Amino acid sequence: MNGTLYGVGVGPGDPRMMTLLAVETIRKCTVIAVPAKGREHAMSYRIAEGMVEGIAKKECLTLSTPMTKDPELLKQSYEAAAAKIIEQLKEGRDVAYLTLGDPTIYSTYIYIQRLVKSQGFPACIINGVPSFCAAAAKMGDSLADRSEQIHIIPSNYDIEEAMEYPGTKILMKAASHLSEVRRLLQEKNQPGFMIENCGLPDEHIYSGTEEMPEEAGYYTIVLVKDEERGLRERT
Repeated sequence: MNGTLYGVGVGPGDPRMMTLLAVETIRKCTVIAVPAKGREHAMSYRIAEGMVEGIAKKECLTLSTPMTKDPELLKQSYEAAAAKIIEQLKEGRDVAYLTLGDPTIYSTYIYIQRLVKSQGFPACIINGVPSFCAAAAKMGDSLADRSEQIHIIPSNYDIEEAMEYPGTKILMKAASHLSEVRRLLQEKNQPGFMIENCGLPDEHIYSGTEEMPEEAGYYTIVLVKDEERGLRERT
């Protein structure tokens, strides 16, 4: 009998924000997989390590993906990762692929799952707390009220048009284009709140473009509200 692939969201950073289902799933899987060259380099592993006893004893597949937009290179990487996972599934081993936040939001995992399922193997997604929900909680406010819209925007692509959308803009992967984000916010006089490493020991919160640094780490989110409201004062 073939094993099952699980895409497990470990949440935004604090191990205590992992769901009970995520912890139970990792515990029961014989093999774990991480999107890095080694488990020690995977943030998702370090988070899970804080809640899953015995995780260090599990076999670990290291499935690093190049930081590129080249579709051919990415395709090759996903196919190689899927092949390694399928080898384990054929032996009847369940595999838990650990991913930050939630696997359904800009996650490498989903591309691998599609390939695995296309080969006839079962796969299941275990939701995690999205990073932007944790970021809004840190700010002490909602992401949207009543009829307000929410827009999730990958900042490593052109965002100028998206900044005109009504309601709340959630700028994911903002660090790589932080100077552009700050410029647009300043030009449009829009309030922006930035959180770097949300839920981690080195978490930093910046209120407004004046506080935002020139550079930030990879795990950076910017929340933007309509000018007339903005995020309410933190409590």
